[in-house]
Amino acid sequence: MFKTAATVIDATRAALANPEDTTQAFRIAEALSFNNPERLLRRFRADPTGARLLAERRDLLEILTDRERLEAMPADSLAAAYLAFLDSEGISAEGLVEASAVSSEATDGDVAFLRARMRDSHDLWHTVMGYQGDLLGESALLAFTFAQTGHPGVGFLAGLGFVLAPERAIRRVITDGFKRGRRAGWLVAADWAELLPMPIGEVRERLGVGAPPVYEPVRESRFAMA
Repeated sequence: MFKTAATVIDATRAALANPEDTTQAFRIAEALSFNNPERLLRRFRADPTGARLLAERRDLLEILTDRERLEAMPADSLAAAYLAFLDSEGISAEGLVEASAVSSEATDGDVAFLRARMRDSHDLWHTVMGYQGDLLGESALLAFTFAQTGHPGVGFLAGLGFVLAPERAIRRVITDGFKRGRRAGWLVAADWAELLPMPIGEVRERLGVGAPPVYEPVRESRFAMA
């Protein structure tokens, strides 16, 4: 327990010093994961789509890094919106893999498969939800993810963003993210390979996430001043 607390404190300090350091979020999430991965896996196995995805074992990262394949999909598709999000933020699917390399969690088995799938689909969640990669967008998506998964570490990160938010309007966006997560379908078991070619509006409707929010992105300076 002391080691867990020390890790969380150290990673939180590092994250506050440099909010762009994604590795600290992975450190915190792992330190505060407790039995969440196993509990999430049980629900995933009980879900018809989740059970099928476990049986098929398709590599989502391989699909998301095949840019030629994604670019061949319709202009109004989730794939096109996903690529636009990556390009606008100057990021890649491989970047999350590098950031998560600090994790010491299981590297094989069903838990590892689900963990990798959650990591690799993170920016798909951004795209579908309409949250940009700014600090507020990340905090709102973390709140959404906490509502979907109940992960204590994710909840801690979302709560940190809420506490550091300097304005009520900013906190409202984060709170709304949690509420959207409670109302939406379960994105954890979404078949992203099937959804990628579909119109983004249709994907949002199918997943029950609602329309993208309108908000002013918040970058590092405003959070750092809180």
